[in-house]
Amino acid sequence: MKNILAVVIAIVVILAVWFLFFKTANKTTSLSQPATTTAKKHSPEFDQQITSIINSYIAMKNAFVDADTSEIKAKTSGFIASADSLNLNELQEKDSSIYLTVQQNVSDIKANAAPILKENDITEMRHDFSMVSENLYPFLKTIGYEGDKLYWQNCPMAFGDDKPANWLSNTAEINNPYLGKKDPKYKSGMLHCGENMDSIYLK
Repeated sequence: MKNILAVVIAIVVILAVWFLFFKTANKTTSLSQPATTTAKKHSPEFDQQITSIINSYIAMKNAFVDADTSEIKAKTSGFIASADSLNLNELQEKDSSIYLTVQQNVSDIKANAAPILKENDITEMRHDFSMVSENLYPFLKTIGYEGDKLYWQNCPMAFGDDKPANWLSNTAEINNPYLGKKDPKYKSGMLHCGENMDSIYLK
């Protein structure tokens, strides 16, 4: 009887030790697994150049919200300078087809921004800003944008009741650059008119 009891106790002890060891091993394995992260495609230098372009664009967009034509021209000049400073060699080395597409995007962006510097009619300026936005959005998609989250926003009545226009923003809140704070008809009443249509960010 004592022998049977001793065997039972021994089996219980072995099972307990095995269970504790198995649990600890599993914990160690799960803790040692690396966290999943999204690998960046571009060099820090390239991403910094893109950030400079975006910051310049947002400053230009904010000047349109304020309807300040002098500030619009100043910020547009800075935006064009940022676009001019973009080095696309990195893209050319990786994928020539993407490089050619992006090269055309940048050319179109600058071509649509340049007239803003010569215009005095804010409505004409806003039409050109709309075209800059329409070229900047696919540009960011094509390169695989890796910066802070951006929102692709739309105003359904930017140039009239049935004439919409889009723009990029670094906040989800709508601050409309086409109707803005000083619209002749609506004053600041349509400042927040619009909606978020899409977002761009490194997932």
